[in-house]
Amino acid sequence: MVILMDEILRILEKDARTTAKQISAIVGIPEAEVKKKIKEMEKKGIIRKYKTVINWEKAGKEPVYAMIDVKVFPERERGYDAVAERIMRFPEVRALYLISGTYDLSVMVMGRDMKEVAYFVAEKLAPLEQVQGTVTHFILKRYKEDGDILFGEEENKRLAVSP
Repeated sequence: MVILMDEILRILEKDARTTAKQISAIVGIPEAEVKKKIKEMEKKGIIRKYKTVINWEKAGKEPVYAMIDVKVFPERERGYDAVAERIMRFPEVRALYLISGTYDLSVMVMGRDMKEVAYFVAEKLAPLEQVQGTVTHFILKRYKEDGDILFGEEENKRLAVSP
């Protein structure tokens, strides 16, 4: 049964518009059973939401994305969770991860322009009491997001090299 749930989840993760009827045909169980499994997974919070990956550049918009590495003082008895809970509430934050290495958190943010991202870092993130320091990496080009390639295959213009 777990294998069946995994298969349904992979199908929906790849394309949330896949109907229960289509999933039924792929996994080989009745459509009603697929609907029941999906409802159960939604109720348990396994399926959190259905989402669309948008290539904003093709839509004529060019938001600015940045990855911000954050060094923090963990809170006594709550660790990194307390500061993470504050950071994830900001509307600019698209993703937030606890990471290993020199920094503690990695924050993906999106803004209308570089100025908006800079304002977020300087006026909202850096002033937080637990934040020791930040390093901002502006994303210059997105190639793939949520497993989806964001642009068509480009023709290989390099010359073939033979031995």
